[in-house]
Amino acid sequence: MVALEAPAPKLETADTLTLTIEGMTCAACVGRVEKALARVPGVSEASVSLATEEARVTGTALDLPHLIEAVEAAGYEAQAKPPEAVADDSGARAWREGLVFIASAVLTVPLLLPMLASLFGGDLMLAGWLQLALATPVQFGAGAGFYRNGFKALRHGVINMDLLVVLGTTAAYALSLFELLRHGAHAALYFEAAATVITLVLLGRFLEARARRSTTAALRSLMALRPETARVERDGGEIELPVAEVRRGDVVVVRPGERIAVDGTVLEGESEADESLVTGESLPVPKTRGDRLIGGALNGEGRLRLRADAIGSDTTLARIVALVERAQASKAPVQRLVDSVSAVFLPAVLGVAALTLVGWLIAGASAEAAIIAAVSVLVIACPCALGLATPTAIIVATGAAARRGILVRDIAAFERARAVTAVIFDKTGTLTLGKPKLVSVLPLAGDEALLLALTAAAQQGSEHPLARAVVEAARERRLPLAPLQSFRAIPGRGIEANIAGRVLRVGTLQFLTEAGIETAAFANLVQQASPGLSTMFVGEVGMTPQPLGALLVGDTVRPSAAAAVRRIRSLGIEPVLLTGDAEGPARTVASETGIAEVRAGVLPADKAAEVERLRNAGKVVAMVGDGINDAPALAAADLGIAMAEGTDVAMATAGVTLMRSDPALVADVLRLARATIAKIRQNLFWAFVYNVIGIPLAAFGLLNPALAGAAMAFSSVSVVTNSLLLRRIVSSRGETR
Repeated sequence: MVALEAPAPKLETADTLTLTIEGMTCAACVGRVEKALARVPGVSEASVSLATEEARVTGTALDLPHLIEAVEAAGYEAQAKPPEAVADDSGARAWREGLVFIASAVLTVPLLLPMLASLFGGDLMLAGWLQLALATPVQFGAGAGFYRNGFKALRHGVINMDLLVVLGTTAAYALSLFELLRHGAHAALYFEAAATVITLVLLGRFLEARARRSTTAALRSLMALRPETARVERDGGEIELPVAEVRRGDVVVVRPGERIAVDGTVLEGESEADESLVTGESLPVPKTRGDRLIGGALNGEGRLRLRADAIGSDTTLARIVALVERAQASKAPVQRLVDSVSAVFLPAVLGVAALTLVGWLIAGASAEAAIIAAVSVLVIACPCALGLATPTAIIVATGAAARRGILVRDIAAFERARAVTAVIFDKTGTLTLGKPKLVSVLPLAGDEALLLALTAAAQQGSEHPLARAVVEAARERRLPLAPLQSFRAIPGRGIEANIAGRVLRVGTLQFLTEAGIETAAFANLVQQASPGLSTMFVGEVGMTPQPLGALLVGDTVRPSAAAAVRRIRSLGIEPVLLTGDAEGPARTVASETGIAEVRAGVLPADKAAEVERLRNAGKVVAMVGDGINDAPALAAADLGIAMAEGTDVAMATAGVTLMRSDPALVADVLRLARATIAKIRQNLFWAFVYNVIGIPLAAFGLLNPALAGAAMAFSSVSVVTNSLLLRRIVSSRGETR
């Protein structure tokens, strides 16, 4: 028997603030904001995401005004994000950008008619002054945002993508205006190039904003689950209050069809709760007195009275949202390299554009041709795709995982999960239901009721599933339980308790032997025990230590356990069973689930050593557990996966938390991790290749500004769209394809 040795300690974390950042247009902007925030006193880490347009700042004694000042000094705008809200003005902003694009396109299309006519053998010319009239509102109306952001960046001594667009299109517009004034209607004009670039960049940003909004859809869906009000019993009646005013311990009434406002315990009533968007469980879960309720879940047809156990940021839903936001703000290791490259990318582009201009002039080309080539370089060289490659994949993957009941701490967990070659499963509560039942009571002397009553009284101080099974059996038989005077748990061995002056030990044979209890009398009882049952031996410690008997407890293997092990094997990963339970029950579970390697009778302190043994053998190890006893192994493993029905300590030390205790989700985690890292690599490859190929083509005059603008817009949209394909990895049943 393995007893829980102590209650979960309260975990402390550093201060964390989240800021909404405005004005970022590319990966270089991300790097500048991060550096500005990192220089503020007290900041230990700053992580900025272009995809969510947010900065997550961690440190001690953080000063919000100083953080905002630092961002503004870098040329951007910042504001504090409400602690329990997901800002979502991206939809409205996307439509505003869409309207600006439509107006720009209406004015740009006539400028392209001569080119389109020539493709079909026609000869259509627009008067120069008409071209000027059409291009000017596009340049300075639709393009006003580029000028505003570009000049703001210039004032702060930085270069951003808006500034490159302004330089490129203004050069084409100014050259055309100069030629029109100089040569009149017959001059070679490039108004259509400047207008087309602005229109296409606006189109790209509109599509990008729409796609980026899709990446955060899962998080918004979770936040939408939170009711704004709750019906609370106060002063002998029911009143409706804002959820923020509900206090811990309040009695909350949930009517049929309503969403549950806070986490709590059912006091009265029977119903079913739809927890699918919180845990990924597709079927409604029956709820009755004593059951836990998750805030945000949808109540069924029954009326429930519940006690509010967690409110505000302590609720399960709020913790899920915080964990998802943290994961989405994290950076993959490769992103650090991308940020470093982006920091010098835009200045280098200006240099390449200048060399292109000078090179064409030295080669004898006209000033018009040299300027157009330089403009094409400025337009096509956009690091937006680089800045979006990693965060969009992370956001889509973590959002899709959260909707299926998988919470990822950060992208580093996915990075480790991708390489896992061995998965260690704890037994009780992981591969089994964790709700064992008392099977037999075997007294050496006296009757069964006395032995059960004594043992249950001793186990009142334990939260271990086996102990709870004994206590529950005694209560079902209405046996009186003597008060517990003292209690001590010895991890991996058992418990010692004082009941009405009698000191009992419950646990392993060795544990009883250490107290001087003669265990030879247990020989016949051991033979009666089934290999699949856990045996708890009971003895009394005193002047004359004596054995009292044994209790047999059985647990049930989870229905999905065998299928989960098969799926893990199909990934080329080796499953291992690691438990503190005896060899017999461990072998039985291993046989039912198809696990070949079993480590039984392992003390909690030695579980981490078993993890290290596999790592030293060259394995990349994932550990799956749910209890305090699993915490050292979860921390020692390359990847810790905790069941949410387990303890806070287990979840705090794990990189991944499963919101429902289904081992089949372990394979989903590993598949999704592989797919996510693959998408990040695909995105970065194409983003780099795009620039490596596009800039030389533009410099050698093989791309005009209009085509360069189209290519730039396509690159960002394609990266986001490729990331969105990750949503198809997870099916509606919560299984990865």
